[in-house]
Amino acid sequence: MRPSGRRPDQLREISLEPGFAPHAEGSCLIRCGNTHVLCTASVQERVPPFLRNTGRGWVTAEYGMLPRSTDRRTDREAARGKQSGRTQEIQRLIGRSLRAVIDLESFGERQIILDCDVLRADGGTRCASITGAYVALHQALQWLVRSEEIPAMPRIEPVAAISCGIFNGEAVLDLDYPEDSEAEADANFVMTRSGGIVEIQVTAEEDPLSGDDFARMHALARSGIEELARLQQQALTASAI
Repeated sequence: MRPSGRRPDQLREISLEPGFAPHAEGSCLIRCGNTHVLCTASVQERVPPFLRNTGRGWVTAEYGMLPRSTDRRTDREAARGKQSGRTQEIQRLIGRSLRAVIDLESFGERQIILDCDVLRADGGTRCASITGAYVALHQALQWLVRSEEIPAMPRIEPVAAISCGIFNGEAVLDLDYPEDSEAEADANFVMTRSGGIVEIQVTAEEDPLSGDDFARMHALARSGIEELARLQQQALTASAI
């Protein structure tokens, strides 16, 4: 039995609220159970130096947890003057995940920055960030079309992320913190709606993970990604009305 009482293949309650930050070119507040992340997309009319005069754009990300997103206060990294290795790893993952599904030449020499700020944390913050950032990025591209900055919507394939784990010997989907902290193995799957794999991060906490257990987690992740992609499309369709 899972601590939450959910079935092994059951997601937490998920909601996606596009347009939550009205001053941003794109935004989405994603709630995955008690994990809440605000994702915004900001369009800049410049690119990093290595892309100047190439005709290519860039998508990058920044990630952070608010001081009271957890049960005790953590210092702001800006106050410490240095980002943690975890923060750097997560924001690079978000950037890679979104760049993998978009044609970077289709929106010119512009940079789109995805800011993912964790308001409440209960496991799966990086996965929620990727899933919400896709919606924010899609909205920013729509903004470029409406503003007549680009002639047509760029090619972008839906991408989302979900965690899976082995908990009490059973493969389970979408771990919350109590499960994540006790899991025998856990993994983060970043996948497209069509099932393409962008990145998989897997860790066995005690004994090595068997191929059968990995296959069970992959199957759960595939079904979870399909549901997240459906919710992404539903949110974007509703915001366009």
